Amino acid sequence: MLNNAVLVAEEAAEHAAAGVPPIVFGIVAFGGFLAALAATYAFRNAHNKH
Repeated sequence: MLNNAVLVAEEAAEHAAAGVPPIVFGIVAFGGFLAALAATYAFRNAHNKH
């Protein structure tokens, strides 16, 4: 039973990652981290407003 689940997960991962090269995945992840940094930086002085 567990072996079947592993095989299905491996097959799904193989199909999901087939069209995206690793460098593109890294660039998208880096862009996401920069967006999170920008959102965090936007609220850097929020605690001093009250």
